[in-house]
Amino acid sequence: MSDNILLNIDEMYRSDAAAIAGGVPGLALMEAAGAAVVHAIRLRWSSCPVVVLCGPGNNGGDGFVVARLLDDLGWPVRVALLGDVQGLRGDAAVNASRWEKQVEELSLDVLNGAELVVDALFGAGLSRPLEGVALDVVEALNMIKCPCVAIDVPSGVQGDSGRVLGAASKAALTVTFFRRKPGHLLMPGRQYCGETVVADIGIPERVLKTIGPMTWENAPDLWRGSFPQLRPDGNKYDRGHAVVIGGAVMTGAARLAAYAARRIGAGLVTIAAPTPSFAIYASGPPGTIVAPFDDLDSLSAILSDTRKNAVLVGPGGGVGQEMREKVSLVLGSGKGCVLDADALTSFADGREALLDALHEGCLLTPHEGEYTRLFGRDGGDDRLTMARKAASLCGAVVLLKGADTVIAAPDGRAAINVNAPPTLATAGSGDVLAGIALGLIAQGMPVFEAACAAAWIHGEAARQFGPGLVAEDLSGGIPHVLSHIYGDQHGSEQ
Repeated sequence: MSDNILLNIDEMYRSDAAAIAGGVPGLALMEAAGAAVVHAIRLRWSSCPVVVLCGPGNNGGDGFVVARLLDDLGWPVRVALLGDVQGLRGDAAVNASRWEKQVEELSLDVLNGAELVVDALFGAGLSRPLEGVALDVVEALNMIKCPCVAIDVPSGVQGDSGRVLGAASKAALTVTFFRRKPGHLLMPGRQYCGETVVADIGIPERVLKTIGPMTWENAPDLWRGSFPQLRPDGNKYDRGHAVVIGGAVMTGAARLAAYAARRIGAGLVTIAAPTPSFAIYASGPPGTIVAPFDDLDSLSAILSDTRKNAVLVGPGGGVGQEMREKVSLVLGSGKGCVLDADALTSFADGREALLDALHEGCLLTPHEGEYTRLFGRDGGDDRLTMARKAASLCGAVVLLKGADTVIAAPDGRAAINVNAPPTLATAGSGDVLAGIALGLIAQGMPVFEAACAAAWIHGEAARQFGPGLVAEDLSGGIPHVLSHIYGDQHGSEQ
């Protein structure tokens, strides 16, 4: 799980400071950073004319190390600096003094003849848009399509948010140090990084304990320890009984979700079906239980069974007062629950009623439109911040869907999911995701971990299927993903 940790800019600065305070000289860290970049370059390219673009801070200092080490290896190297050498300070100034050849002024001309460019202009801490000659050079670099190696992040990408500040270099390779930043994973920054390599530069792992990071890349190591285990003596009742509340017209959504809940391992799954649509639901897969209901009282009777321990409400259910009443009923039951789609949109004009009823056993799964309708949006917020704000406000886990899905818990923990392929942009895929999460919660998995696992499994099933994916394909891919998670473990159920 340690390898999946993401550090924001402040946490990375604190890591550097802790390493230096612990006896690792700053110059040694910078030398190791430059050496790591050179190593990554030599694994991918043969000797060729290189231009190193250096900025006025420590990122530029790393660039001077790269230039010196490549020059020592016989590579033809030119260095261009934004600003004046006399303006450099600290370790960057020391490494600039170790470069004994010409330092050119940053300009468009320095790109002439380059077959590889090292971008050491700005690191992850950039806080304002690129401007002037730096902007001109970055835009020109992207136009000539010369391979670019970015140090830390591509210049112009903000390390915490993944935002592009005016423009950013499009790197073929990004080499960062100790741990990645959220901006390496969040869109659009992820698209600018190319291949991302994390290099060990001598910062001790122990500094993570003092920093206490709360953000991770979503991967099985994050939640495997709480994933439902298959017991040799287990039975279906041990694996939970999930309920999906179906809609009267859009019946496909609930059926997709219910099948996914079964595939992920819920022992029993019931669709609570409006009586007029009972026949449609009952004609589905025979392993899904279908229970008709006419009104809130009969729905309440279905939910009164204490063995039914997790409920999904929203997909295909319709927007309005009737949906609000169903959500209130579900939340009042105290069962684990997943609120998706119409269950969220129905409270767009009455958010406080929903917030007052939510509890720690709840998962909200909005896409960005549903999020905005329910929570509004500060234009300055990135998706990681958005999810964290909503989770804190709700006191529940929030899974903000997208190409860079973010899962956030009320206590500040957050994970960014990056394995979702673009083929998931198809009707019904979100219903399958909600069903996977429901099935895991029904089996007793903590809500944050269940949401993380659901997002990763959903993405992995889609990735393995490939092009041509429709939502109905996803649940069929779950067993292959589970075999990867469980490894050689085997279980049986009765």
